[in-house]
Amino acid sequence: MDSKKGFLVLAFLPVLLTAGLPGRAYGKVRVVATVPDLAFLAREIGGDRVQVRALARGGQDLHAVPARPTFLLRISRADLFLELGLDAEHAWVPPLIYACRNKKVRPGGIGFVNCSAGIRPVEAPRSLSREQAGDLHPMGNPHYNLDPENMRIVARNICSGLCRVDPAGKAFYEKRLAALMKRFEVKEKEWFRMARDLKGLAVVTYHLSWTYFARRFGIRVAGTIEPKPGIEPTPSHLAELLETMKREKVKVIIREPYYSEKIPCWLARKTGAVVVTLPNTAGWNGAGKTWFDLMDYILKSLRKAVGLPPEPPKAPGVKKAGEGKG
Repeated sequence: MDSKKGFLVLAFLPVLLTAGLPGRAYGKVRVVATVPDLAFLAREIGGDRVQVRALARGGQDLHAVPARPTFLLRISRADLFLELGLDAEHAWVPPLIYACRNKKVRPGGIGFVNCSAGIRPVEAPRSLSREQAGDLHPMGNPHYNLDPENMRIVARNICSGLCRVDPAGKAFYEKRLAALMKRFEVKEKEWFRMARDLKGLAVVTYHLSWTYFARRFGIRVAGTIEPKPGIEPTPSHLAELLETMKREKVKVIIREPYYSEKIPCWLARKTGAVVVTLPNTAGWNGAGKTWFDLMDYILKSLRKAVGLPPEPPKAPGVKKAGEGKG
């Protein structure tokens, strides 16, 4: 055992001593998800057969979530563990997984779900040198959760995991998955209608969190404040970015809540762009509690930033998702 894992075992020893308790809460399947987006899908599919907890909070940097003793306790008791994968949680999840005594939720176990299975990642680095590639994600950009088509894949992966650990609920989970897919269809129509007026919009982002979202909805990422993921910008990089913003007529700067406002606001003053603070996971402040809420919030915020109403006018006879239900 290396020193880092050994430290975690000693630090969380009181938790480990209680970790052998039964793995079910009142007969429910215990699900632990790394981020709120995955927890939301698990609740939608699992219904009243599951108890779901997310480790990270909305708006946190999912690459650097501080590990807490409660995390280890939850993982130790879990029947199913959900991670985004693609090394998104590489800095904090592996030590917890291997420090707990719950083998079924380790990679390869019946209760482990890498939710990125089947996702086609983008931006895999050609070099594995941090100097050249920054905060490395060798398998590609892990922020795929901002693309609805990817989250359909994730929902299927979660359903498969639930069916493995709770075979008696297979028909129940598959029925709820089918209902969830219908909700996806309705919501995607709304989102594409909201994004229609944003097509071609040039934005600058702080981190490479928005590639999948931008590709799906026709938005153009003209540059990033970080020259490489996880690398702080240099004066020369900011000077180049400033020229790019002026040349590309960038109107919006996207900043995640955990980054400082200082540089985005400086760029905004120099260019006339608008800074928009957007979380890249659900559950942050006014962004709502669910992943559907998150997507609504992002698109409405971008529309507002460029002077558009939060939602485009509806065609006659068209209802929003959920309207007209008694």
